Amino acid sequence: MQTVLNENILNVTLLEPRQKHPTIFVRFDELAQGESLTIYNDHDPKPLYYQLLGERGNIFTWEYLEQGPESWKVKISKRMALESDETLGEIATKDLRKAQIFKKYGLDFCCGGKKTVKQACAEKGLDVTKIEQELQQADKMPSSRPLPYNDWSLDFLADYIVNTHHSYVRKSLPDISTYAKKVMKVHGDHHPELLRIQQLVEEVNMELTAHMMKEEKVLFPYIKELVGAKNNTQPLHAAHFGTVQNPINMMEMEHEMVGKNLAEIRELSNNYALPEDACASYSLLYRMLDEFEEDLHLHIHLENNILFPKALEIEKHLN
Repeated sequence: MQTVLNENILNVTLLEPRQKHPTIFVRFDELAQGESLTIYNDHDPKPLYYQLLGERGNIFTWEYLEQGPESWKVKISKRMALESDETLGEIATKDLRKAQIFKKYGLDFCCGGKKTVKQACAEKGLDVTKIEQELQQADKMPSSRPLPYNDWSLDFLADYIVNTHHSYVRKSLPDISTYAKKVMKVHGDHHPELLRIQQLVEEVNMELTAHMMKEEKVLFPYIKELVGAKNNTQPLHAAHFGTVQNPINMMEMEHEMVGKNLAEIRELSNNYALPEDACASYSLLYRMLDEFEEDLHLHIHLENNILFPKALEIEKHLN
């Protein structure tokens, strides 16, 4: 038996089958933090990924450098002690292109944005190596210059959310509600799911109408006060709700309720697939709902993953 070892490279094809995984584990355990081991194999070593995750935990990154059809090359790196997996929300905050990958696989980066990619994939039974590979490829793609939400001051971001997303909700929801009722009345006998969809649209309408009012009248003005106090341009008044964490908790809970309603609509409609007897109104309703959900995901992402954590950070430093 012979292995080809060149620094941190291991040709697994030269090992006996029963010695492949044990040898890789020994080599991985010898790595210092931040060091890497690159393995060559003649088939996809994905089972090794799950074994390594199960026996060593989330202490490594896995990057395909080459994927068949005859040879596979994978770089396995040991994480630094303070390094941990970023959450879906943190990843989307740094690069919104990656949010499109999450959307493609039904991974919730806004309401459920506090989970890691591994956790979210495990819950949905998705192949985490495939999704992490797509995320790595997104880093190499050219992109148009995205809006720098994460760099904006919080008072500006709050105004942007109101003027862009709240106004979109107020403009779109009445039309969606009208068409949901109309389509349910015309097609509900043959498509009973439309009754539940119409009920969910009404719940979203009621929930968001009250929700946005609370943000605009209570939470966002207080966040602007926090910014003013941080910049020494205005005093910070004692809020009746105590810490800003309290209204944020409520807003995040309401975000989750609305997100679940829209996820149920998507499931009931089979990802907005139109039946053969769909009329123009049916088609318009599904298109509006699809666009509405897309806007809401960005809307909630800006609040849950950028505005709220930064407001909490400012308040913590002021106290």
